This record gives sequence, structure tokens and C-alpha cells, in this order.
Amino acid sequence: MTVQELPGAAAAYRPTPPPAWQPRTDPAPLLPDPEPYRVLGTEAAAKADPELLLRLYAELVRGRRYNAQATALTKQGRLAVYPSTTGQEACEVAAAMALEEQDWLFPSYRDTLAAVARGLDPVQALTLLRGDWHTGYDPHEHRIAPLCTPLATQLPHAVGLAHAARLKGDDVVALAMVGDGGTSEGDFHEALNFAAVWKAPVVFLVQNNGFAISVPLAKQTAAPSLAHKAVGYGMPGRLVDGNDVAAVHEVLGASMARARSGGGPTLIEAVTYRIEAHTNADDATRYRGDSEVETWREHDPIRLLERELTQRGLLDEDTRQAAADAAETMAAALRERMNADPVLDPMDLFGHVYAEQTTQLREQAALLRAELEAEGEAR
Repeated sequence: MTVQELPGAAAAYRPTPPPAWQPRTDPAPLLPDPEPYRVLGTEAAAKADPELLLRLYAELVRGRRYNAQATALTKQGRLAVYPSTTGQEACEVAAAMALEEQDWLFPSYRDTLAAVARGLDPVQALTLLRGDWHTGYDPHEHRIAPLCTPLATQLPHAVGLAHAARLKGDDVVALAMVGDGGTSEGDFHEALNFAAVWKAPVVFLVQNNGFAISVPLAKQTAAPSLAHKAVGYGMPGRLVDGNDVAAVHEVLGASMARARSGGGPTLIEAVTYRIEAHTNADDATRYRGDSEVETWREHDPIRLLERELTQRGLLDEDTRQAAADAAETMAAALRERMNADPVLDPMDLFGHVYAEQTTQLREQAALLRAELEAEGEAR
């Protein structure tokens, strides 16, 4: 029996939704701009704070040197793996500098530079990647969640923390970072949906660097942009030039201010490029050509900012050298400390897992302790 055949159906049936149906949200204000927003090289650059631009420049230079040193440490066997952000430093630095002290950063495995720019000890930021001591740092102390290797699982965590902070009345915004590959995970969609429904004070920063390992964006989504995905969840989408550090900082700042004032979440897509391979274990030449990489080198975030600062008379040779010297000092200290073998305690396996150890963990710890003592006596 069809709907039309039901008793009384002829008068009640409507081919379209009832007139009372209305869109829950006007989609027009949520749509991203058709082109990535830019500041450097445009009229908007004249309004940028010179002091902020110089701070951003110093952090970009330091970040580039940090990436180079960490990559070298993998070749020396001091790091098991390193996912470089060379070419993406503008996103990493702007993310850290847009945060206020009480805010939380939720990074992916590629965002060690954002954690360092946030103030984390560079050695602690790399500890997980050398296979050492848990996450390498105290997340609560630094307000940086553990570097997340499973794709996008940090996003629901960011929403939960932000929602809890809002319920408690705390002035906290969570900034969650993810790559374009992470947007294909279910956690991404679940996080955005909950964030929008709850109006949680969280900002999602997608670093679209062109590839999810070897898979180009065109094979992941048919959407006009990743920023357009925001509309389906009822939040604004912003599209920004991810190599323009001033633009990324401005868009992040506005989105975080909106979240802080109760306006809810924002999805930002920063269009950037991964200059290096996915990790030191990847051969990027198998899925992209050198000419593509060289084209993006012309749009290098440091080069873009240097050009702007030079044109405005803000960058001289002394300033440039001071930034380079500070970066080299950081790299030398990192190199020296990472070259020292860590002192490992096998019993740390059982710490920081539960507030109160389970029966099984206590049994396992006792067994390991006995084996270690027997081994020590045998020596």
C-alpha cells in the first residue's frame, strides 16, 4: 500500500515539506571566500602590526631551522621518525601565537613545531618520536594535548574539553590542528557536528598540504574546498593562504575571538604545501614531480614575509642575522641534548596509565621488577 492509498492520505499528502519547515541556519554567511584570504602583498598588509610581523618572522626562521635539525637527527639515528613541516611553518607558528595562555592546543603528530612555538621544550616535543617516555611532557602543565598519531582522534577530545570549559564558565578556547588526510576520518565529522550543536569554543585548523601521504586531495573529496564542509555542520568556513603567516594569524585570531565570545566553532582551511616527504620513511618522488615542489618554493612563507618586511623598511641585515643566530643557538642545543642517550627506567611502563593501578598492572609490574632484580644480581 502506497502513501496515496492510505485512508485520508489524499488530503494530507504534500509533495514538499510543510510550510513550517525552515532552514535551521542561513548558509550564506557560513560560506568561505572563493579565494584564499591573503594579507602579505595586498593593501591589508599596511594595517598589520610591525612588531607582530617581526615576531612572526623570528619564529618562522627558528621553525625552519628546527625542521632541518630534526630531519638531520633521523639520519643520525637519534629520532625514529620525523614528519617535517618545512613549507608549513606559517600555519604552525600562527597557531601557537594566536593562543592565549589559558587556551589549549590539540596537535597532530606533524605539529611538533606548533608545540615548540607554544613554548614547549624542543627535546620534550621530540621525545615521543624517539620512542621514549610516554608523550614526553605534561599536557596539563603546557596546555598542549599529546601529539596525536592516529588521524583526527584529537578532534573530539578538543571538542569535549572546550564544551566542558564552557559549562564551567572558564575562558578557554581549544585549537585543534589536523591535516587534509584527517578530514576523511569519521572523527573529523563527529567532532564538527558535536562542536556546532553545542556551540563549543573550538577552532579547527586544517593544514591542506596537498597530500595524505601519497593520496592527493582530489582523490579524497569532491567538495569545492575543505572549508566548504563547515556549512554542512552549521559553522563558518574560512579559506586562507596557509603560507601567508599574517593572514593565518589574523583569521585564527578572529575565529578564536568569536569562539571565546560564545559564537561557536569555525573550520579554517589553510592552503599550504608539504615541501619535504611525508616522513623520513617516505619517497615523495613516487607520487609528485620536482617541478611541482619548486613552484611551491616560490611561495615560501619566509620569503613572502621577508619581501613584505623589506618593502616596509622593517627588516635589515642585523635583524635578519639576529633571527638566524637565535635559530642556530636553538638547533645547537637541541642537537647536543638529543645526542645524549636517555636514561630509561622500564618501570615507567606502568606509570601515567591509571590514577590507581589495576590488579593486572600491579601483577605485571611485580613480575618485571623481579626479572630486573634477578638480572642485576646475575651481573
